[in-house]
Amino acid sequence: MFKVNKEKCIGCGACVGTCNEVFDFDDDNLATVKEQPTEENLELATEALENCPVGAIEKE
Repeated sequence: MFKVNKEKCIGCGACVGTCNEVFDFDDDNLATVKEQPTEENLELATEALENCPVGAIEKE
């Protein structure tokens, strides 16, 4: 299960740019998980997690 730590997120949009099927911006312009990854987009979601510049995306 993917989630975004709002205290770490800086709203850079790298995750949204990498996998907009999973990540989006909330009302505070911070990233949020709009739906959990599917088999088809899990690789991109994992890439977004690995490339987050502040490590705000977490996988449980």
